[in-house]
Amino acid sequence: MESNSNLLPRLLRGIIPPLVTPLQDRDTLDAAGLERLIEHVLAGGVHGLFILGTTGEAPSLSYRLRYEVIERVCEQVKERVPVLVGITDTSFVESLNISRKARDAGAQAVVLAPPYYFPAGQSELLEYLKHLTPELPLPVFLYNMPSYTKLVFEPETIRAAADFPGISGIKDSSGNMIYFRRLQRLLKDHPDFSLLMGREELLAETILFGGHGSVCGGANLLPQLYVELYNAACAKDLPKMEALHQEVMQLSDAIYNVGRYESSFLKGIKCALSCMGICSDFMAEPFHRFRQVEHKVIQEYIKELGITQNR
Repeated sequence: MESNSNLLPRLLRGIIPPLVTPLQDRDTLDAAGLERLIEHVLAGGVHGLFILGTTGEAPSLSYRLRYEVIERVCEQVKERVPVLVGITDTSFVESLNISRKARDAGAQAVVLAPPYYFPAGQSELLEYLKHLTPELPLPVFLYNMPSYTKLVFEPETIRAAADFPGISGIKDSSGNMIYFRRLQRLLKDHPDFSLLMGREELLAETILFGGHGSVCGGANLLPQLYVELYNAACAKDLPKMEALHQEVMQLSDAIYNVGRYESSFLKGIKCALSCMGICSDFMAEPFHRFRQVEHKVIQEYIKELGITQNR
């Protein structure tokens, strides 16, 4: 199992934004918006891009559209940073198909959450990984997202899977710091296994206590902020880290808590990007973009926080 280049480090570190998928309608990409978004995020100094994840609305997109996103992102990034592609699916074969498309387009790794819908047990999940991993053409990062998949990769399952060739790390979006610390303890003998935090509100403490990076949705908006916080935490510059952490929390409170539903964080990020003039805020079904009332609230926050494309 080989990467498409030497671009993927042995231990992936840093800020890897889960890129939004800009849409014009339910099956049409906002291609110009995607181009602007990629350049905006890369200008912030991020260490990689993760496409077709939760923030990218991947489960709601057609396979044709997912393939187009993979092709366009890889073509535009041109190996400036590693591109990680989400391949989570209920179908074993479709996960393989997406992974092969990612390889052919020039991506460096894939990301895999447990197949949702059927409630698999831990032994079944481990067997699934044992069967799938050897067939994947790129390194794989596991993705623990229990609030959406309704399944958890238990720490002991991750520890066992870490011995499989090709499994390079995990993104944990559980928001459970005890879980994350347990992973760190269990994987001490795997120094090249990347431990990435999915919840940006926990970025500072994750890095301070030995985590390797974070997959921050807010980095679609303010990539430089999250890179600066990551650097401050790596340097153990506590005063700077505290100040930047407060900015992250302010953004989280302002953008993610508007609206009534679980989808509010997705709608908030897309709405904010629209207000910044970067891309469309169209949402894939079954969601819809914020209506006028919520849009105005986000617009006021963007103005109040002084958010611009260049921070």
